[in-house]
Amino acid sequence: MLGLKLPTDPRWANLAEHSLEEVLTDHAYCEQKAALSCISLIARYPQWERLVDDLAPIVTEEWGHFRMVLKALKDRGLKLGHKRKDEYVHELRKLEKKSDDQNERLLEELLRFALIEARSCERFRVLSIELESEELRKFYHTFMVAEANHYRLFLDLAREYMPEDIVKARWQEYLTAEAEIMKNLELRGDRVH
Repeated sequence: MLGLKLPTDPRWANLAEHSLEEVLTDHAYCEQKAALSCISLIARYPQWERLVDDLAPIVTEEWGHFRMVLKALKDRGLKLGHKRKDEYVHELRKLEKKSDDQNERLLEELLRFALIEARSCERFRVLSIELESEELRKFYHTFMVAEANHYRLFLDLAREYMPEDIVKARWQEYLTAEAEIMKNLELRGDRVH
């Protein structure tokens, strides 16, 4: 369904479970950045009514997810750590084609966000299956479902504003490049990506 060309290394879930405070901290900041990214898209592209209408509730949902992760930390006697640079997102940003055309810039952003949501969904699925704690498995299943919906929404919005063949071709380029990024990133259990 997600189209990802390289699955997460199976060892990642075990590493994440042993770095729970760090992975939950990173997860919290990912949710925060997702809310801010949606706000940013709305602010930059207010003329596209569907984008505004569809992303406004996602802002609220992502912020609610941030609060859910904060509660998960607190319930376990853990603390929100410091925000770290997300190497995965940094590498994805390098893939974006620069353009003076607003539609083309929007396409690049929507596809980048779709890919982040797809990878997050895939990672949360791994956690929802592999973690020892039933409570955390259910917790991450909820996030997996939400990320899948967000992934679809970003791709649908891309198709709304650009021709299907352009979206499809560019999406395949992103998927291929993302697999290389994943292959080259250090396997770390203290990060969502």
